[in-house]
Amino acid sequence: MKKARQITQGLFLLIFLFLFIQTESKGNDTLGYPVKLFLDFDPLILITTLLSAHTVARGFFLSVILIIITIILGRVFCGWACPLGTLNNMVGSIRRRNISIVPPSWHRIKYFVLIFLVFSSLFSLQMVGIVDPLSLIIRSFSISIYPLLNLMVRAFFDTVYETDLPGVVTVSETVYSGLKSTFLSFSQPHFRQAVFIGSIFMLILGLNLVEKRFWCRYICPLGALLGVLSRASILKRSVSEGCTECGSCASVCPSKAYPDVIGGWKDSECYYCYNCDDICPENAVSFGFRAEKITAGMDLGRRRVVVSAIAGVATVPLIRSTPALKIGASDPILLRPPGSLEEPKFLERCVKCGECMKVCITNGLQPTFLEAGLEGLWSPILVPLLGYCEYRCTLCGQVCPTGAIEPLTVDKKTRVVIGLAMLDKGRCLPWAHATPCIVCEEVCPTPKKAIWLENKTVEARDGKKIEVKQPHVDLKLCIGCGICENKCPVRGKPAIYVTNIGETRSEENRLLL
Repeated sequence: MKKARQITQGLFLLIFLFLFIQTESKGNDTLGYPVKLFLDFDPLILITTLLSAHTVARGFFLSVILIIITIILGRVFCGWACPLGTLNNMVGSIRRRNISIVPPSWHRIKYFVLIFLVFSSLFSLQMVGIVDPLSLIIRSFSISIYPLLNLMVRAFFDTVYETDLPGVVTVSETVYSGLKSTFLSFSQPHFRQAVFIGSIFMLILGLNLVEKRFWCRYICPLGALLGVLSRASILKRSVSEGCTECGSCASVCPSKAYPDVIGGWKDSECYYCYNCDDICPENAVSFGFRAEKITAGMDLGRRRVVVSAIAGVATVPLIRSTPALKIGASDPILLRPPGSLEEPKFLERCVKCGECMKVCITNGLQPTFLEAGLEGLWSPILVPLLGYCEYRCTLCGQVCPTGAIEPLTVDKKTRVVIGLAMLDKGRCLPWAHATPCIVCEEVCPTPKKAIWLENKTVEARDGKKIEVKQPHVDLKLCIGCGICENKCPVRGKPAIYVTNIGETRSEENRLLL
C-alpha cells in the first residue's frame, strides 16, 4: 500500500505540474486543457465562495465528488492526491526520525483557522485563498518558483552558447529548443513580490525539517475541513486484540493520529496512508467497511471555537475600515483584468490563486500588495509598465476558477473598458519638447484609434519652426489596455498613463457622467 500511495502521489503531482505548465497561451486564444481542475475539486473554496458571494462557478460542483470520497474513504486526498502534501512528504523524507517536538494540542490550530475563514466569509470577506493549499501552491509556483526555474535554465543555456564549443552548442541548442516548446514559458516572466511569496512557500516546505508534514498537521484549513468530513467516513480502521502497543505504527504515522493508542486513534487527523497496516509486526491493524469505528473526539474546546468565530466576524470591519473600496478614494492605478466583477463582488470571489497572472501573455497581470487594501492582497492588477492587456486575448477569464473574472468572447472583450489613458503634457515629447513622436497612436489597438493626432507647428528654443503631431485621447473609444503607456518612449514615468476611471464594471467610477 505504501508503494501504491507513492505512485498515486507521484501521478497526481505530475498531472498538477502538466496542467500548470499548460496554463499558457500556445498561440491560440484557448488553452485546450482544464488547467484549473485541481481548484475545481477544492471544497473549501466552494463553501467559502458560496458563503461570501452567495454563488459559485459551475466547475466547483466537482468538489462535491471530493466530499463524497472523503465521507466514504476518509481524508485520502491529503495522503494520496494533494500536490502540496506530496511536496511536504518529499522534503520531510530528508528528516529520518519522525519524532514530534510540537505540543499535541497544536493540531487544533488548523480547525481554528477553518472556523475563522468560514465565519469571515459568512460576512462576505473572502480570505481563504491566502492559506488554501491549492491556491497557495499555484500562486507560489506562478509568481516565484516557475519564473526562477525559467531564469536558471535560460541562464545555463546562454552560458553554454557563449562558450562556442563545437558540438556542445549544437546539442545544447537542440535541448533548449525542446524545453522552450514544452517546459519553458514563451518569454521570461517577472513578478513583483516574487521573493516574498517564494520565501513563504519555502518556509512551509522547510517546516518539514522541524516536523514532517508540519503544514498539513497544524495549519492547513482544507485538511481541517476534510478531517471534519472524515469523522463520518464509512471506511474504518480497527485494531485486533493482538496489538501489543509496541509503537511501530506511531513511528511511521505522517499525521500524528495516535494509531498506537487503543481507542485514541484520531480519524480526523488520519491520511489513510496504510503505513500502520504495513508495518504492524502482529498484523493487528486492518481497514474495512464492516468493523466498528472506534476513534477519539476532536476536543477543540468550546471557548476557543467561539473566539475563532468572533475573530472571523470582527476581522471584516477591521480590514474594511480603509478607504480602498470607496469610489474616488481607491488607488487609481488599480486596473483589474477585463471581465472582472465590480470591486466588492470581485473581492468576494477572488481566491488569489495566480492562474490569471500565470496565463497573461504580456506578463502585465501582477499580484497586488496594498493597492486594494488587505482584503485584496495578492489579487491581480494590470501594471502597464510591465505588460499591457492584449486586445484579443481572453485567457484570464477562462482560467479564473471562481468567476471573479468572467469569461468573455473576443468580440465582447474588445468593448470592455478597464480604464482610461491620460496625457502628461509636461512629459510628452510633441507637447513639451517640440520633438516628433506618434508611438502611442501607432500602437493603439482599437479599430478607430482612441488616440488621435493634431497637426501643430511649434517653435523650438532657437526659433526654428517644427511640425509635430500632438496626441489626444478620445474618452469614448479608449479601453485602458495600457499598450500606449507600455510603449511610450519616455521611460521611468511615461508621458501617457492609465488609471481605472471609466471602467465598465463600475457605474460610479466615471469621468463622463
